[in-house]
Amino acid sequence: MNIPENYLPILIQIAVGFGFVVLCILGTHFLGPRQKVSSVKKNESFECGVEVEGNARNPFSVKYFLTAILFVLFDIEIVFFYPYAVNIREFGMEGFFAVLTFIAVFFVAFIYVWKRGALDWDR
Repeated sequence: MNIPENYLPILIQIAVGFGFVVLCILGTHFLGPRQKVSSVKKNESFECGVEVEGNARNPFSVKYFLTAILFVLFDIEIVFFYPYAVNIREFGMEGFFAVLTFIAVFFVAFIYVWKRGALDWDR
């Protein structure tokens, strides 16, 4: 097997990571507690120390999920700016206009979301 020497550090890091995971799994299995005590109190639902009230199947506002998706969407947009910021001089004017187009598309999406009322929490 002929592995280029540039890949050797990566393969070593993958092997060390995999070995650490296997060691942790086996270590917790063999060194962990073996008590299998089951009781009514242990089988009850538990949420941050707060007693359970009602049914967990009660519907709640979709606004939470919409806000989470919008956060992820605009957060990922910021991630795409990092390579541009690092290599801004190498891209030239063509790269500048490409990033302006990218920003414009997301700005239009932001205005659309704003006008539709997705950012109004009270609705």
